[in-house]
Amino acid sequence: MEMRTKPFLQEVAEDLIAKFGSQLQHCAIIFNNKRPSAYLQKHLADIIQKPFFSPSFFTIQEFFANATKYKIADFYLQFFTLHKIYNQLLIEEKLETISSHKFFPLAKIILSDFSQIDSDLVDAEKLYQDLEDISIINKEFDYLSPEQYEFLAQFWTSYSEGKHKKQQELFIKMWRRMPKLYHKFHEALKAQDYITNGQAYRLLAEGNINEQEFLKTFEKGKIVFVGFNALSSAEAKIFTQLQEAEKALFYFDADEYYLDDPLQEAGLFLRKNINQLGLKNVFENQTSLMKTTEHSVNVFKVQGQSAQAKILNHILVDDYKKKDELGSTVVVLADESLLIPTLQTIPTNYNGNEIDLNVTMGFALATSSIFGLADLWLTSQLEILQSSKVSYKNVEAFITHPLSGLSQKMRDKIQTALLNENIVEIDHQRLLKQSGLFEVFYKKIDKPENVVNYLLEVLDYVLTRLSNAKTLKKIDAELFVKTIQELNRLNDTFGKHIGSEEIPFVIYLVQKSLQAIAVPLAGDPLNGIQVMGLLETRNLNFDKVVILGFNEGIIPKSSIGNSFIPDSIRRVYGLPVLENLDAISSYMVYRLLQRAKNINFVYNSLTDESTSGEASRILKQLEFESGFDFKYNELNLDIKTEPFKEVQIEKTSNEFIQQTLQKYLNKTKVLSPSALTQYISNPIDFFFNYIAGIKEPKEVSAIVEANEIGSVLHKVMEYFYQDLRVAEITAERINERRKLVPGLIQKAFNAVMFNHPDKVIEYKGMQKVILAIVDAYVSIILDQDIKQTPFNIISLEQKVEAEITFPLNGQEASVKIFGYIDRVDVKDGVTKIIDYKTGSDKLTFKDIPSLFDSDGKHINKALIQTLLYTYVYEQYAGKTCVEPNLYIVKTMNKDGIWFKSGRQNLSGDYLEEIKPEFLAELRKKLTELFEAPYFVASAIPDNYKYSIYKTLFGK
Repeated sequence: MEMRTKPFLQEVAEDLIAKFGSQLQHCAIIFNNKRPSAYLQKHLADIIQKPFFSPSFFTIQEFFANATKYKIADFYLQFFTLHKIYNQLLIEEKLETISSHKFFPLAKIILSDFSQIDSDLVDAEKLYQDLEDISIINKEFDYLSPEQYEFLAQFWTSYSEGKHKKQQELFIKMWRRMPKLYHKFHEALKAQDYITNGQAYRLLAEGNINEQEFLKTFEKGKIVFVGFNALSSAEAKIFTQLQEAEKALFYFDADEYYLDDPLQEAGLFLRKNINQLGLKNVFENQTSLMKTTEHSVNVFKVQGQSAQAKILNHILVDDYKKKDELGSTVVVLADESLLIPTLQTIPTNYNGNEIDLNVTMGFALATSSIFGLADLWLTSQLEILQSSKVSYKNVEAFITHPLSGLSQKMRDKIQTALLNENIVEIDHQRLLKQSGLFEVFYKKIDKPENVVNYLLEVLDYVLTRLSNAKTLKKIDAELFVKTIQELNRLNDTFGKHIGSEEIPFVIYLVQKSLQAIAVPLAGDPLNGIQVMGLLETRNLNFDKVVILGFNEGIIPKSSIGNSFIPDSIRRVYGLPVLENLDAISSYMVYRLLQRAKNINFVYNSLTDESTSGEASRILKQLEFESGFDFKYNELNLDIKTEPFKEVQIEKTSNEFIQQTLQKYLNKTKVLSPSALTQYISNPIDFFFNYIAGIKEPKEVSAIVEANEIGSVLHKVMEYFYQDLRVAEITAERINERRKLVPGLIQKAFNAVMFNHPDKVIEYKGMQKVILAIVDAYVSIILDQDIKQTPFNIISLEQKVEAEITFPLNGQEASVKIFGYIDRVDVKDGVTKIIDYKTGSDKLTFKDIPSLFDSDGKHINKALIQTLLYTYVYEQYAGKTCVEPNLYIVKTMNKDGIWFKSGRQNLSGDYLEEIKPEFLAELRKKLTELFEAPYFVASAIPDNYKYSIYKTLFGK
């Protein structure tokens, strides 16, 4: 087997044993993060090969926290303390206080700035004084980016363009407040025996670290710092003090390739540590692994975000086969959102052998169904607090949620009940009455301390129910336990602060904290394929490295995070700036590569809102100067789609279809004009709708569909003319009755939307818009009718039916056609059929045959329907010369109410010529419906543009 390059931590282990032997137990070993200590212990054990006393391991935060006599304050203690003091300062300035809710995003930024100021030993007073001076001089604010400006502006309700000066006063006052806020905040914490992390660093750095009691534990050994790179000023000061007192050793993981070349940003911080601070690297003068060992690099350009994970099976196939020793393969997710696609891609076993997979990254709770349930509970509680009602969409989400565990029967029953009433909001009391799960889920929060308690009750109830029913998945069980632990911890940490807060704010806090939780997934920490984020790879080495999400803007990141301290001032005070992120990212990648033989970079080449579609600049730089062996792979994964097949439904040998068609022939089923026009424009739609009976599921919606506007309008016109039709209709009578229209519209709206004409409701938002539209439409129709006066109305919304015969297999057959005619008028002895249309129907037609051509572009559904009504009405009422009129409300002002072919109006003699031709074509179509062997799709996409069955017939 070829020689492996020794991992950095193995070299550290060998050196430590050589230096300290059995005295190693007196050493403290300090890393940036937790992960490496397991690896170092394993290397020590492999070398010593017998039981030994382990040295003490710490992360740098733990080490400093142990060295100070205070407790470290968690985020909530810091937030509530900061908020209290901020409001005290506002009161002193005789200003209005700010609510927790509004202050929260502001506080996160202030706390992170404070922490940076402390760990970089900056004089807060001076820094904020400078900020204030600059903003006074620079009343233009040009150092704030538009985003920062926008962000700040959200916190001052008085914001408006015209108040720019006022705005600046507010900023200046804010800077002025900061030094006081900073000092009082730290005093208030110390009074309770707490400090922040940043303060712990500052206290140690500004005192004499060597006098700390805690360090005496390690007098016989040394304090060993392993693998550090970028140091804050506090760390730098503490490190140099310890080195001067000969208490510390530093193992830097460096390579002369980037250490000795000032143009390589990867070496920026190491050069600073070694050359400027004078920290001595135990491993100096080592040969450059970047230059001397071979590295083969594969670059995969992939189209699409999750597609990046899909090629892991191609890259890792050899690793699935072998059971390899420690640290052979790592998958690094530069973009952490790729965790789920990665877990879905890597199989659990390969050729019958289990694959060892260890995920050290947290699984984001926010992507799980448990978070979905908790989040739904929190939003429903907000609705109950606001209005004692819960929106239909939240109730529906609850009853259909996989974890609510309701039976399908129960779900259907509740949904049907709610659909029938079309209620957009459901009364809280009514939900509580459902008992069981509903009672627990919809129990109203009575005080802020109970937000977490009640949520725990809900999760507990659901968990017990699922485990009793034995339907709990393993990962869900782990997530439940983790969420419950997290919530209990939250309860402990903010429990004592929230007594006087508003309940909605506590709900917001719980939502935010749950979103941030990452659940570690268990695995054997050191064996098999490791999946980790870039930060977690510090100090570790692998022979084979796969980095997913290697895009510009992701690595290095393109923003430093929110801060109120502008770049110019950050530079003066030595606070981190954007280039630092470049240097840190480059270093993390380079140190991972220097000992890796097989390197794979995967990036997404599609531009979307999260990535630029470009490979990281680090990749371009490596390719340009490293001399590694690069291979390019473009993977356009074939997305397998079903080959398109023309769907046609055979009628002849299908018994069910034959029986259903027979029902029309023996009149147990009747044909409506809309069924017929559906058959004409797209025959296969007729099959799905009228033969197979596949209907679109009903939905409750606060928005009114276009066809419902039509229904409301028809109702209003019916109400309007109901009492007028007793006598001749004149312009005066129409105008007289017009004042009733608004009331009639509301009655019609309630009848259509809630099956309840006399319901009293308060109209909101969209509903008001609908009422206004209908009002405008009624006006147009009445104006048109006034032009027609005087006339008489024979019927309103009358149901009519008639038979129509046609040849079928050489015999005569017939079907019954029925419909509701909006209105029948008589004017100057001519009977007119009036049809109202609110859509964008047309009055023009080419000729009669083209009306019936399913594969043509000239089908006019409105004309077919009105001519059909005309025919049926003539049969039904025993009249002739009945004339169809179409009231298309959107266009009738300019286009009138008659159908036209070319210039000719469809009335009088022309109409009488057309009627028999129409009848003949209609009979042909009916023969086709019952005789043709197949139901087929129209050849013209426009004819089924709005069909709900498109996907069923393969379009």
